Amino acid sequence: MNLRYDNYPVSSMSGLSNNNNTGQEAFLKAFSQKIKRNLSSFKSSYKIMKDFRQGFKVLDGLENCVTIFGSARFKENNKYYQLTYETAYLLGKAGFAIMTGGGPGTMEAANKGARDAGALSIGCNIVLPEEQKPNPYLDIHLQFNYFFARKYMLTRYSNSFVLMPGGFGTMDEVFEMAALIRTKKIASVPLVMMGSDYWNPLRPFITETMVAHQTIDAHDFDFAKFTDKPKEAVEIIQKHQAETPLM
Repeated sequence: MNLRYDNYPVSSMSGLSNNNNTGQEAFLKAFSQKIKRNLSSFKSSYKIMKDFRQGFKVLDGLENCVTIFGSARFKENNKYYQLTYETAYLLGKAGFAIMTGGGPGTMEAANKGARDAGALSIGCNIVLPEEQKPNPYLDIHLQFNYFFARKYMLTRYSNSFVLMPGGFGTMDEVFEMAALIRTKKIASVPLVMMGSDYWNPLRPFITETMVAHQTIDAHDFDFAKFTDKPKEAVEIIQKHQAETPLM
């Protein structure tokens, strides 16, 4: 009788045992690796499901929320930290909940501004090899294993976004927001970019280089609004809210 186990031919179990030890070892090794891969996939699936379930459960019903993105590295004496705090404070006073990535830097400044304004302050933190501790100004704190699940929650429950200066993570968020709006995966909402001295070098690349090479259309970035004035940022968002039903 000729048996086949996962692409490994075996004449019989006794033959495998007595005459084909090398084949048996190869079979067991491959089988073990397959089990490990399946267990790893199952574990990842569970953690992904857990991330989304907690987000949906905790944030369900959240309205009138603005997400603020920006660097985790800015200290309290940094001008962008102060700009973020003032913007979040005014948004909070105007009746908006504030959501951030829940960490330090501009995220802390935004949550602190919301807390001082008496507004709901939300943080969606991420588990990292180098621990990112949640800042102390959160009314609601969520902890995510995966960036994509965290980012989904940061966008799903907000109807406007403020982009402060930041690094690779913030750049990722800028262009993902642009892609989601451009492809109509989310509604066309204000993307308020603050800190003109930081963003100005990026603008010609988007509005000239990318347009010149026809990788985007000239109007594709029209939803981005640039300002350094917290009051103006609030007015941009309020104008959008007045013209658009709440999400």
